[in-house]
Amino acid sequence: MDGPTGTATPESIVFDGCDTLPGLFRKRYTEEAGKVAMREKDLGIWRSISWADYGEAARNAGQGLMAMGLARGEVVSILSETNKEWMFADLGAICAGASSSGVYTTDSAKQLEYIVNDSSSAFLFVENEEQLDKYLQVRDRVPTLRKVIIMDLEGLRDFDDPMTMSWDELLELGRQFGRDNPAAWDERIDGSAPDDTPILVYTSGTTGPPKGAMISNRNVIFQVSNANAMLHFREGDNQLAFLPLCHIAERGFSMFLSIAYKTVVNFAESPETVAENVREVAPHYLFAVPRVWEKFYSTFTIRMQDATWTGKRLYDWAIGVGMRMAEHRIEGTAPGVRDRLLYAIAGFLVLNNVKTMIGLRRTRWTATGAAPISPDLIRWYLALGINMVELYGQTENTGVATSNRPDEFKVGTVGLALPNTEVKISERGEILIKGPHVFKGYLNNPEKTAETVVDGWLHTGDVGSVDNQGYFRITDRIKDIIITAGGKNVTPSEIENQLKFSPYIADAVIVGDQRKFLSCLVMIDEDTVMKFAQDNNVPFSNYASLCRADAVQRLIQAEIDTVNRDFARVEQVKAFRLIEQVLMPEDDELTPTMKLKRSFVSAKYKDLIDSMYEAA
Repeated sequence: MDGPTGTATPESIVFDGCDTLPGLFRKRYTEEAGKVAMREKDLGIWRSISWADYGEAARNAGQGLMAMGLARGEVVSILSETNKEWMFADLGAICAGASSSGVYTTDSAKQLEYIVNDSSSAFLFVENEEQLDKYLQVRDRVPTLRKVIIMDLEGLRDFDDPMTMSWDELLELGRQFGRDNPAAWDERIDGSAPDDTPILVYTSGTTGPPKGAMISNRNVIFQVSNANAMLHFREGDNQLAFLPLCHIAERGFSMFLSIAYKTVVNFAESPETVAENVREVAPHYLFAVPRVWEKFYSTFTIRMQDATWTGKRLYDWAIGVGMRMAEHRIEGTAPGVRDRLLYAIAGFLVLNNVKTMIGLRRTRWTATGAAPISPDLIRWYLALGINMVELYGQTENTGVATSNRPDEFKVGTVGLALPNTEVKISERGEILIKGPHVFKGYLNNPEKTAETVVDGWLHTGDVGSVDNQGYFRITDRIKDIIITAGGKNVTPSEIENQLKFSPYIADAVIVGDQRKFLSCLVMIDEDTVMKFAQDNNVPFSNYASLCRADAVQRLIQAEIDTVNRDFARVEQVKAFRLIEQVLMPEDDELTPTMKLKRSFVSAKYKDLIDSMYEAA
């Protein structure tokens, strides 16, 4: 059945009788006690955790913090991969009246120091020895911290430090506090208010130091009230949590919406096992950033290269049939009897097997956001029979402002404005958003807050347009628009998206501001390019030599030539260079959501960029 409903008017924002996240969470773990709330894989077996267990763990964690003096309004930071303890700590702190702030595990010790000090964090959760080491490097420079809680003690059994305690010690302290103060927990929850700040989300800091975005209970309740109007959730739906919970998107889907609509969160074992875990869980819906959808596509493309001649021809026929059906859906036309019959046969023989191979055999819809995606990639998923919708929003509006729907969409757009949400285009083409989901502002930064929210309108920094049916299209970031030496304005994201549709290209950055032509820095997809090299007897000894191989250079040039055909001459890429190192999330070139930082990459690889223009 569909989940509970709520009201989302500016005057009174209530969901299932609750106007705060702590109140809604208590309602769930009390009323749904025996039902499954989450699962994690332990020793090869998926083990269930009930709502009662969820609530008890969060309560004990929160009460443990209260026993150590956590006051309402203080900040608790969490430095961990996505796992159940992250959520227990998060909701424990929030229900105890604190603001919870996530720290990316890829952040350096210096970045941890900045966030802890900027937020004046009172307590810090660290996942394991690796993350604890970051704290130890800066311990003398984070004076506000009163205690560090270690979730996983592997390798730390003999570690003894008065500033630290184990996760189990925290829970036991919380149990004792609850026995001694039986009313304290509910009093904290009852004392939460719609305008409190339960969530503090630090932006990625691509244009300066990270900024702490303050998200209120009202923001969260408004968003969960809106969600079912665009994307339908059902009680007991299975979903997979694998993106960083520091990011507003994963926080929204795996925490806010799961609590609201009583879905079951399955935790991926690690970032490296996501594809395998998707196949095991077979989620009913899945949100992911474009990089993940591109990786699924490129991995399948590799497998098809090893298929038999008959298998390849059968797939080409089936996906062709699927593409015709996808075009009918995109154009809103009804397919004929012949097309429907052929599609049923194609599904039975090929396409359903492809969905099973990816892990999306029972998925009702998938969603993509947080970065632009190639329309051709969406068409491929639609051809398989997988509903894929593109969303748009940012941390500052608590996640989503516009969305396509599985049954009402336009490929290449980010959909319609959510209910009770105003979205418009400013005179300079910037997307502006107004509604109860617009954040409270940036912590300790009133000047930047005043620049970002003007008369209630959130200035997104994105350039876009809207058609006569109300569908919004994002062109690019204002700061990323390229003006060539000839005065031509070029929006690089569209070209980059088309390049990334290639299974051989993981990411691309278009360069050309005040230059006489466009060039491109390319990050290859290591797996697919390595397989290409092996299949074609291309010698290489390491990643750099793979990038330098003439055959690989020709391969990428051919992919660029293919994309160039779809663009005007002034928008075509005339030269490229490959980034000759494998980039990881902890590298400065990448954001935590695995997007190349345009300004940083342009500065770091300036000599490489200049070489393309010197050679011209």
